[in-house]
Amino acid sequence: MYSSDDYNEGGYESFGDYEPHTGDPQYDLEYDRSYYKMPEMVKKFLVYFRNMINEGVTYEILNLYENTFPKLTEQYFENTPWPEENEVAPVVDNDHVFMILYKELYYRDIYARVPGGPKPEQRFTSFYNYCDLFNYILSAETPVPLELPDQWLWELIDEFVYQFQSFAQYRSRTSKLSPAEIEALNTENKAWNVLCILNVLHSLVDKSNIKRQLEVYTAGGDPDSVAGEFGRHTLYKMLGYFSLVGLLRLHSLLGDYYQAIKVLENIELHKKSTYSHVPACQVSTSYYVGFAYMMMRRYADAIRTLSTALLYVQRTKQLFSARSYQNDQINKQTEQMYNLLAICLVLHPQCVDESIQQVLREKNYHEKMFKMQYGDLGEFESCFTFACPKFLAPCPPPVEPGSNYGRDAVKHQTQVFMDEVRQQKMLPTIRSYLKLYTTLPLAKLAAFMMAARGSDRDRDVAREHASLAIHLLCFKHKMKNVVWTKGPSGLDGKFQSGSELDFYIDNDMIHIADTKVAHRYGDFFIRKLLKFEELNRKLHHIKI
Repeated sequence: MYSSDDYNEGGYESFGDYEPHTGDPQYDLEYDRSYYKMPEMVKKFLVYFRNMINEGVTYEILNLYENTFPKLTEQYFENTPWPEENEVAPVVDNDHVFMILYKELYYRDIYARVPGGPKPEQRFTSFYNYCDLFNYILSAETPVPLELPDQWLWELIDEFVYQFQSFAQYRSRTSKLSPAEIEALNTENKAWNVLCILNVLHSLVDKSNIKRQLEVYTAGGDPDSVAGEFGRHTLYKMLGYFSLVGLLRLHSLLGDYYQAIKVLENIELHKKSTYSHVPACQVSTSYYVGFAYMMMRRYADAIRTLSTALLYVQRTKQLFSARSYQNDQINKQTEQMYNLLAICLVLHPQCVDESIQQVLREKNYHEKMFKMQYGDLGEFESCFTFACPKFLAPCPPPVEPGSNYGRDAVKHQTQVFMDEVRQQKMLPTIRSYLKLYTTLPLAKLAAFMMAARGSDRDRDVAREHASLAIHLLCFKHKMKNVVWTKGPSGLDGKFQSGSELDFYIDNDMIHIADTKVAHRYGDFFIRKLLKFEELNRKLHHIKI
């Protein structure tokens, strides 16, 4: 086995027992051209990387994957892609599995860095490379001898779904495509098909038996007892878990929020587990779950999910701040989650952690929330379009010149959200008046509402009372939603009122009462002081 010192110091000459020349002059000449035009450090890196993968040294693979590969990219390939397959294959002795993994990194790098995105043929070849990888993993009769770090496995699944999303968006912008590109899309109509993506993710879930493992793990049992031959293998187990998160993302992109949360049954979203140790995976899961809850009008659950994720990011940011790929992705989703949280707090006010409140104040979210509270529909739509996923059409039409259906899915979901907002437009104003009184005549509140809207005071009073009655019923209805309390599924829950006040109407008089009693902080501090004194006594006895 080779150590990282050998690689870092470049203190070795060759790896593996293979001869670079075959005896075929044409092949050997082509080999020499491809081999020697590549920087020496890159050749050593590729060979060492191949050897570490073959030997299953996961800690060293992670170091090469997270640190060395980006450094070499910056040093040698800042303005160009990495070498192509035909240049790398002879260097690594045509290692089939390594070449599949190398091409996955190669195409991912093109997606991330090449201006204008990959070419059409690169999109197709990347898809077929994923097919080769997943066929190798799924078609085996026994677990394949491949060990990869969890970070790579997560980013592999995440990138697979991302490239599908990118292809769907590219396909929809036919006005920007050339006739040759349109013909290629119609010819390769099976590439990046949504059914294929779903099939791959569900196959990985089934092969790993991850759902049954999670069920047993949540119940406090040993997941290995039900994992089976493949599920006990780390590669299959983690690919299965990350595929569940991939399905969450995919269903959210397609607008199926119920199914998005349902695929995560037996995953305790608000608790840390042995499966949820990749920061980017945790943040991505919370973002899509929080968004799905919001679109299902489960604002309390959305606020809890988003707040927990944002606190996690605050506490652990130092762990991934040095990793540019993760840092950029997490920063973007963090900003999106703050916007979603601002929307939810306007529609369903409640207390959140003080550190999150401070960020909302410092980053000017309070100004956005102030505008939304006073019925600025444009601010609602602006926050939503920034924070929402880039939705996809589940059944895209044939590719035809001049058509442009790419924004239809986004417009549809935005319209659904804005319809809900319009129904609740007057509720913050009603709440602000009700909080000032214990009893309030209906006519007086109607006058306040007319003044708030700038309406003519000579308007038909009966119509105004009828309109106010509708808004009060809406207030009662919208403040009640399903809230998760316990259970293996995030869809479980009970109807609860999230309002800090309640009211009833009797003889045109509104009677108002607070439903939430203020916290008794004195009792809390007394309990903490007693615990501190007890701990101090125990430490004193230990010293003696």
